[in-house]
Amino acid sequence: MKQSPRRRKPFEVSESLNKRLNMYALAAGAAGAGVLALAQPAQGKVVYTPARQVIGANGVYNLDLTGDGTVDFLIQQWNYGNWASNNQLLADAAVGNGVLGSRDQAAALESGAPIGSAQKFIAGGDNGEVMLSVTHFTTGGTSFVHGAWANVRSRYLGLKFEVNGETHYGWARLSVERQEYHFTAALTGYAYETTPNMAINAGETSDDPADSSAKSPDGSSSRVNSSDTPRYGSLGSLALGALGLPVRRQP
Repeated sequence: MKQSPRRRKPFEVSESLNKRLNMYALAAGAAGAGVLALAQPAQGKVVYTPARQVIGANGVYNLDLTGDGTVDFLIQQWNYGNWASNNQLLADAAVGNGVLGSRDQAAALESGAPIGSAQKFIAGGDNGEVMLSVTHFTTGGTSFVHGAWANVRSRYLGLKFEVNGETHYGWARLSVERQEYHFTAALTGYAYETTPNMAINAGETSDDPADSSAKSPDGSSSRVNSSDTPRYGSLGSLALGALGLPVRRQP
């Protein structure tokens, strides 16, 4: 007589072993999640805006870096005085914002210079921080020049500003031409880093590693990137407005 096959008894895991297996699974899952978290790069983006703006005598430009309708900085030129004429080009920061520099002078940065928490920012000067000041006494004598922006091409203002209570960094590119007691400034572009507290380099226009400077949160280390710098024959042509400027293409 053929016997029916015997049914095997299911394998039973002891309660202590089952707890250990569950602990191993939880630990492995946590470790995997940690690795994935470490693998995620910091998400940042540089937003660049080209500009064609001449700032002449008693002119003012409302710089809105993010385009949200809030004026972050005023770049303005003052001309005043009685017995002495004082012409000034100023960068005036809104409350909570600042300009990279020292004392009352705004720095004229070269391309690739870091702009971040490792740098010093100033604010609160009379009508703004001095980019260029030329004082000439009407009774004759020597003219006094103050500031780092006399006869410069494609230099950068380092900017710190707040958006919804968070600090962001950016730059504005200007060229300035002095003619005796007067000068003309031309704003040719500006940019900012969308990630709060993330440094940006002067002239940086892209978050593409192949096209931008290496960044750190405090701006302590960087390398010079290719500058997005237009070339002009003379700032006199800028006074013609858009017609005197070559057409540029945003990257």
